[in-house]
Formats: sequence, C-alpha cells, structure tokens
Amino acid sequence: MIEMLLVPLLSVGPNEMLILLILALLLILGPSKIPELARGFGEAVREFKKAMEGEYEEEKPKKREEKEEKKLTDEQIREIAKRLGIETEGKTREELEKEIVAKAKEEKLTEE
Repeated sequence: MIEMLLVPLLSVGPNEMLILLILALLLILGPSKIPELARGFGEAVREFKKAMEGEYEEEKPKKREEKEEKKLTDEQIREIAKRLGIETEGKTREELEKEIVAKAKEEKLTEE
C-alpha cells in the first residue's frame, strides 16, 4: 500500500525536473545571479556559432580569388598576349592564358 503511494511521487518527468532545477538555482544562487548565468550561456552559444561559421568563412576567400581571376575579359587576354608577342589568331582563351603564363615565366615576370 505504501509503495503505491510512493511510486507516483518518485516518478518525476522532464517538466517537473526543469521546474525543480530552476527552483534549486534560485535558492542556491539567488535571483541576482540568474541574469549573469543566462548572459554567460548566451555568449558561449554565440562563440560556438562564430566558430562554426568560421569554417565556412575560410572557403569564401578561395571563391573570391577564383572570381577575380575570371574578371579579365577575352579582349583583355588578347591584348596582353599581343603585348607579349604571342599570336592570337584562332586560339581559345584557355590556350592564350597558358601561353601568357609560359611567356611570363620565360621572361621571369612571375614567380614560379
């Protein structure tokens, strides 16, 4: 009989545990410390999110560099090739780019 009365009292669900935890914090720390704890928790979460975004931020500069490389127009590529003395007739952009790089290395205009 006593067991039947104690079992419902000892079965505490998650909602009741949360309420008990909040009450215990209020009793132990006092109401003035709760905002400080919440602020600290919020800052920790913010730092965690920044760290997670930081991984993606590292990839962004690579994409920007790729876009900047593609900014030269076909006409600009042809003009550079002509200045370096490279024949441009009938060549694709990629072929011209390779020849420009090779010529620049040959004349030591770029680092290898």
